[in-house]
Amino acid sequence: MSQDKSERVRGKLKLSNIKLKTILDISIAINKNASSEHLFGLLKNVLVQDLGIGRFVFISFDKTWQIALQEGLNENQISEINIDSIINQYDDIDVLHSSTETGTNKFEIVVPVFHNKKAFAYLLLGDLQGEKVEISPIIKHLKFIQTLANIIVVALENKRLYEEEIKQIAIKKELEMAQTMQSLLFPRRLPNNKKIEVKAYYRPHSEVSGDYYDVVQIDANRTALCVADVSGKGMSAALLMANFQAHLRAQLSISSTIEELVNKTNKRIIESANYEKFITLFLAIFDAKEQTLTFLNAGHQPALLVSENKIVELKKGCTVLGMFDELPKIESETIALPNHSKLICYTDGLTELEDENGNQLEVEGVANLIDSYQNLKEIKTRLEKRIKEAENKSAIDDDITFLVAEFLR
Repeated sequence: MSQDKSERVRGKLKLSNIKLKTILDISIAINKNASSEHLFGLLKNVLVQDLGIGRFVFISFDKTWQIALQEGLNENQISEINIDSIINQYDDIDVLHSSTETGTNKFEIVVPVFHNKKAFAYLLLGDLQGEKVEISPIIKHLKFIQTLANIIVVALENKRLYEEEIKQIAIKKELEMAQTMQSLLFPRRLPNNKKIEVKAYYRPHSEVSGDYYDVVQIDANRTALCVADVSGKGMSAALLMANFQAHLRAQLSISSTIEELVNKTNKRIIESANYEKFITLFLAIFDAKEQTLTFLNAGHQPALLVSENKIVELKKGCTVLGMFDELPKIESETIALPNHSKLICYTDGLTELEDENGNQLEVEGVANLIDSYQNLKEIKTRLEKRIKEAENKSAIDDDITFLVAEFLR
């Protein structure tokens, strides 16, 4: 074997060892959960020092397309590169259509990196050596360069997905805990005695909800019933609702009138939400001694009072809470209750249920559903059945809450 040939063989063997070592180093770095900066540094070291490539740009996707690595360019040349033009034109290794308009005139080869049929990076290579393309280091080592870029990009994408999964797991656990905490806000036991019987239904759209119902025994004779709905959904709505619940329960025992209670509650909501959210509320106080129901509707769906074969919508009250420093008009109403009168109050998730034609249930539909039913169990069952029917036909995108009560002598 001639000396020249021996030198060429040694050179190829040395380069093969360098390539194997590079892949091993990158694999070890990936297993050690190395940063993207470290992995890009390994790639740059191979391209510049081992393969002798003097000009390149590595464009990668991390929320947005950006230049993650570059060599042999000044700031002006980097700023001239039109990333959108590159990612829209190339889906395989190709000779670049060099252009000063797209900033690619300094490069000859583009190496796209795909993962699961989605582009995640583009490597632009330039500075061909020699007169013939086939003897340039870029062409000689193109597949190796592509392999390295692909290993790094896939590793970084898998790392991103793993970190995202960890975040989602943490968020899910927090939401599950929030759901458990929110469930503690609702009454553990509903009244079922000689004076009043109450049943309730609560279906949050997601883990936590802005819907709320409550039944509070104020004293020996008076029982407060309420249903409320915070604008919006999710954690912020749930937090405001928790604050609202604590304030409402405190005010029920100290406010002299239902108007005073609602005025104070309105101010509290503004302090907590700074006009960014509002609450609709239906609040009623049943007096078993006087056999009356005093109610106030703050921009909420009208509750339905069923008595003596009539259904009356309870609308009197004021506007929604949390929008105005001073409620423009506020008034309550007191109604004498015949024996076995029934109250049905609910959030708009119930009235917005749609049938197969896309028509919403609305208040009239709720009234029709409960009209012929005599006891609370039947009313609750019929409303739940209607919710289930809507759920089977299409996705329900709102929280649903209702509370039904019967007043006895």
